[in-house]
Amino acid sequence: MGNEFDEQNTEKMRNPFVTVHSSAASAASSGLAARVGKLILPNRKPIRTPHYITITSRGTVPHISPDIVRNSTAIGSLYVGLEDFLDKAPRTIPILNIPQSHPRESRLRKFIAAQDDDVLILASRRAQPVVTPQANTPNSITILTSAGSYILEHAKWLETIQELRPDIVIGFADLTPGHVPGVKRRAKMVDRTHAYTRDATHYLYGESDSSSCNNMDDTSLYFAPILPLENTQQSLYLDDLEDELRPKISGLALYESASLSIIPDTLSDLARFCIGEPWVPQEILRDIALGADLFTIPFIGDLSNAGIALEFVFTPSSLTNTATNVTSKPLAFDLWDKSYSTDLTSISEGCECYACRKHHRAYIHHLLSAKEMLAWSLLQIHNHHVMDRFFEAVRESITNNTLEADIASFEREYESAFPKQTGQGPRVRGYSSYVSKTGEPRRNEPAYGRLNDALEKYAESQQSSVATPDTNAEGLERQGFAEKSG
Repeated sequence: MGNEFDEQNTEKMRNPFVTVHSSAASAASSGLAARVGKLILPNRKPIRTPHYITITSRGTVPHISPDIVRNSTAIGSLYVGLEDFLDKAPRTIPILNIPQSHPRESRLRKFIAAQDDDVLILASRRAQPVVTPQANTPNSITILTSAGSYILEHAKWLETIQELRPDIVIGFADLTPGHVPGVKRRAKMVDRTHAYTRDATHYLYGESDSSSCNNMDDTSLYFAPILPLENTQQSLYLDDLEDELRPKISGLALYESASLSIIPDTLSDLARFCIGEPWVPQEILRDIALGADLFTIPFIGDLSNAGIALEFVFTPSSLTNTATNVTSKPLAFDLWDKSYSTDLTSISEGCECYACRKHHRAYIHHLLSAKEMLAWSLLQIHNHHVMDRFFEAVRESITNNTLEADIASFEREYESAFPKQTGQGPRVRGYSSYVSKTGEPRRNEPAYGRLNDALEKYAESQQSSVATPDTNAEGLERQGFAEKSG
């Protein structure tokens, strides 16, 4: 009886995702259906899905300190990219030297000061990967650190997982962000990702089935990557995920929404984590309708950096607004606009976040104009709260079986794009954002310049009306300083 209990308990730990409700009409014939679920890990905050995973930079939520995250937000899960902590030189990784109070303590959790019940998700790359050289091999991938390119070996990655002890690990995938793979390259991508997944699950959980694996309360759960390729191109890999690897994986990591359609029915009980870059909430809603459970949403932080506040609400109901002459509402508004300099209303009407309860639009506009860091902190708090309310309403809509009508209503009510950035945001970290291409303005304009350069520009604007030490006699006469005698 003891062995049977251990096996059942291990299986429950290996599959922490529970589907609570799904759209029965489409779920009967296909896995492409919206569903409500819950991701439950021991001693961690349960994640009610659909939901988003908060993206971090070097393990922290940009502009928000850990105490503010704890006291003023509902953030309970963090996405961390290992490349944030690596250096180009093959030196010891500082995060791996964090002392442990006991062998099972997570060095990652301790290093980033995360709460004890936060769900930590570790991946090799950031959620917004930067273009890297095409130098992946059967044993390694290329990532971009703060000091340049880095070859991360798969064996080193697995050792790092054991040291950092995240709750969930996103498996290695042979991806080349910014490059379109050819036919031969796609075959290599599948073969290498297949090998990465097989070797990782063997290393973490052992050779045989779940009954002989390592202790699950002491091992990270593994989300197997699904490549952004067609079903036929990775059919052998998907077959292996269904059969041999199925007892050892706890979820699926997808890099494009089209991959939702190729997930086999036998894997439909696993959580589907979309690691992408949706542009607008309408795109998120379409992926939810196809069965996506978890998301990374870079536009939350990007809009905060731009001084833009989210202002959309998803309203679940059993009736659809059929009006066709309604003017579309903006999804957000730019607080750099001077019209908000005397606006004493809250950032968003009806919002109960800390920023809206304590401050008004004019104050945020002033902070942005003064380049005060508090502006971006308050916008981060507000924008994350808007997304929390959005997903809460979406889950209610799925439960009420009105999602399709509610999505149609939302698309009619709101514009299909965010407003463009007009003000200058905080300084961009080059290693965590794309590099300016030829002809594009520099991401970070220099704060200071050479005085002689400024003098030359001024002289040109005045059509050489300024006398300089090297001006000759003709120049002085032309500018009215003196007359040349015959």
